[in-house]
Amino acid sequence: MSILVIAEHHHVALLPATHHTVTAALQCGSDVHVLVAGYNASAAAQAAACIQGVSQVWYACAAHLAQGLAETLSAQIIAIAANYSHILFAATAHGKNIAPRVAACLDVAQISDITAVVSADTFLRPIYAGVAIATVQSLDATHVLTVRPTAFAAATQTEHAQAVISPLTPVAPVGQTTHLGCTLPQTDRPDLSDARVVVSGGRGLGSSDKFMALLAPLADQLGAALGASRAAVDAGYAPNDWQVGQTGKIVAPQLYIAVGISGAIQHLAGMKDSKVIVAINQDPDAPIFAVADVGLKADLFTAVPELLTALQALSHS
Repeated sequence: MSILVIAEHHHVALLPATHHTVTAALQCGSDVHVLVAGYNASAAAQAAACIQGVSQVWYACAAHLAQGLAETLSAQIIAIAANYSHILFAATAHGKNIAPRVAACLDVAQISDITAVVSADTFLRPIYAGVAIATVQSLDATHVLTVRPTAFAAATQTEHAQAVISPLTPVAPVGQTTHLGCTLPQTDRPDLSDARVVVSGGRGLGSSDKFMALLAPLADQLGAALGASRAAVDAGYAPNDWQVGQTGKIVAPQLYIAVGISGAIQHLAGMKDSKVIVAINQDPDAPIFAVADVGLKADLFTAVPELLTALQALSHS
């Protein structure tokens, strides 16, 4: 049977997590289909058709699908689920909102946050905040999976369509949920989940004013996204969507700079796959140093401005 990937998109474009999920799907089987459900999202469907390895794109277009509510999208997925052995979602806020409902309606067990495909019915997933890796085999007729995007390379986006785009009859709205509104943060910085460089701050920064005054110029100089530990978010130094860690976003940038972050296991679970980790902390016993490629034991209020000055001088040389 075929494999179904649920696309994440902003109507006019696919989100990068979809490409990573397609790679995982191709490791489950060779016949990979993508479902693009939304409203005026033909551009996203066209982009999905250009992903190497995708053989079919289903496009469901209806006004009630525009907001991506779990109730409406899950009904659309369940309507075609019988044709698929695997249904894959990215392990993002969007995917993790819909996948459990789909699994429950199909009466199967969801396998969450997979990081590797061993075989068509066996997968690896981290447990205990990544301290251990569980090998999970599913005997269900349909495997409902969420995929950690950072664990799989992105599938190649080609210039020309690789797949046929077919319209899919929208399923009528169900349930009593009403979408009231949506507020998205506006920023010129890269998206945290996909950024090549991330500058993260912890509770050691002391306040929201110091957090921004110290880290924002460094992030802007590096073209980086801003992140934060859960402790910093809980203290009100940074917004929730900046949180990196087990209960936040999982990132794996080329460069991760941790400033004033002690390195609790929950935070490490969200960033330890970064290619190069730089830690700045005054505590020589901070756990963050155990995973850091470069560790600087220093007062962050002195070290970060000095680093910024050095980078600015280097960019002007």
